[in-house]
Amino acid sequence: MYPAELTAPMAADLTDFGFEGLTSPEQVEEVLSAKEGTVLIVVNSVCGCAAANARPAAKLAIQNEKSPDKTVTVFAGVDKEAVNKAREFFAPYPPSSPCMALFKDGRLVHFVERLHIEGRPAQMIADNLIGAFNQFC
Repeated sequence: MYPAELTAPMAADLTDFGFEGLTSPEQVEEVLSAKEGTVLIVVNSVCGCAAANARPAAKLAIQNEKSPDKTVTVFAGVDKEAVNKAREFFAPYPPSSPCMALFKDGRLVHFVERLHIEGRPAQMIADNLIGAFNQFC
């Protein structure tokens, strides 16, 4: 587990932008199993690709005209149980952080793995998410 004083600014990068921070498995279950609407969940992390690519991409993407009804985040290495619960919803994708998942009516419809984040510009990742938002939101 990472110390809160280290991760708080990284978590705030998304929550200050309107993402709801989920810290318990019950919160994750409630949000991701909702049978109506769209949800984007970002698994945040302390790595450089989260800071340089994932978080900026998520913030850019949700500014699109079509965007999810709800935007939430969990923090790998901090909210262990919440992250593990979220990963149950990501099957068949293996655990990775950072990553992003779009759900529609309780179904996973789009997933961005770490391998699609690492080394790619934030705008490219945002464009990928925007394509999914335009299709599903």
